[in-house]
Amino acid sequence: MARLLRARALAAALAIAFTAALSAVALPAAQAATTTCSGTGTIPAGDYMIQANEWNSTAPQCVTYNGGTAWTVSTANFNLSGGAPATYPSIYKGCHWGLCTGNSEFPIQMSKLGSAVSSWNTTQPSSGTYDVAYDIWFNSTPTTTGQPDGTEVMIWINSRGGVQPFGSQTGNTTVDGMNWNVWTGQQTSWKIISYVLNPGAASVSNLDLKALFQDAVARGSINPSNYLLDVEAGFEIWQGGQGLGTNSFSVAATTGSGGDTTPPSVPANLAVTGTTASSAALSWSPSTDNVGVAGYRVYRNGVQVGTTAGTTFTDTGLSASTRYTYTVAAYDAAGNVSAQSAGVTATTTSNGGGGGSGCTATYSLTNQWSTGFTANVTVANTGTAPTNGWKVAWTWGGNQQIQSLWNGVLSTSGTAVTVTNAGYNGSIAAGGNTSFGFQGGYSGTNSSPTLTCSTS
Repeated sequence: MARLLRARALAAALAIAFTAALSAVALPAAQAATTTCSGTGTIPAGDYMIQANEWNSTAPQCVTYNGGTAWTVSTANFNLSGGAPATYPSIYKGCHWGLCTGNSEFPIQMSKLGSAVSSWNTTQPSSGTYDVAYDIWFNSTPTTTGQPDGTEVMIWINSRGGVQPFGSQTGNTTVDGMNWNVWTGQQTSWKIISYVLNPGAASVSNLDLKALFQDAVARGSINPSNYLLDVEAGFEIWQGGQGLGTNSFSVAATTGSGGDTTPPSVPANLAVTGTTASSAALSWSPSTDNVGVAGYRVYRNGVQVGTTAGTTFTDTGLSASTRYTYTVAAYDAAGNVSAQSAGVTATTTSNGGGGGSGCTATYSLTNQWSTGFTANVTVANTGTAPTNGWKVAWTWGGNQQIQSLWNGVLSTSGTAVTVTNAGYNGSIAAGGNTSFGFQGGYSGTNSSPTLTCSTS
């Protein structure tokens, strides 16, 4: 995640070195094998800009431009543990703190965005701690020379070393045919939403950025009246970093026609259709829209807890014998959102998750290569009552190590591993199941572990 300190440091340097570039003058193409070792150095690359962007370290870093949109982190040996990354060397198109690339389509208001796609091919060394991530900015006005005040959208296509996005995981989704874990958080003056691809990849081709933005609009993270300022792609680095590189990168966006600004009607007849000790089921009448309703946001006690394309929703992971208030709002494909419905209250039952529940955990190796693998674990409720939560534990028999995990909360101690439910998947109906997955590394053999499972 990009931090305010990084932005301030970069802005100060750019204000001195590139005041003249704040106009709409096209940037000249750079020559091959151009290197900058300045933490705030930049290299023009045709319609794109490469930035060193070292903002949380003074350790040596050099970035080398090889022509086209290809560049590498040619010198780096960072050694941070936790906290903010040392640097975010990246390539971008658009306007970053007032420094604008030539021939850019940006800014574009989200409600008028017709399309936005990107392809990115990277080189990722097998050592170090880093993420491989887009960093995309929205602002309330079409331009800013300072910190954007709208939303920072991070799209992680891979990571190494167990790093995680800013905030907390609040859901998962399938967008553009790929599975993403969704993390959300709030900085001082802007929102952050991160999409983490699982399993990770070294490249993406024609990634539908607009589809991810629309998902963020539906979650309340992007205001559709805000403006897309730029699209950046690079590497947040904590440890190591030398050898990271972009082989090719492109981003293209268009302005759509029409400009739909009419919100759907307010959902009516919201009702509670059932409760357990840990869940509440809701239903409502469908909304109408001049173009079409895309889905609904569900709020618990004023905070959004989920979205759905239909007119029913079950909220899980609740506390027993507790009263909750729910409202629902409808949204359309242009990001217009209705007012929230009249509220209803639901009170969970008592004694819902204890006796009568149990579980099994089944390990499945889904992919394996010379130094890494991905696996999936299915957690099944074998009892007669819903679970309030679950825990799966095992001990590795070899030299395995989990690098990233989704749909669960990871804890490790040596070779011992414990995974507990996330906030949204702790409740499993009797006879039902859920799952979590992870990507790991290994050396030697990679035998499957023996799992234990318990519920609460």
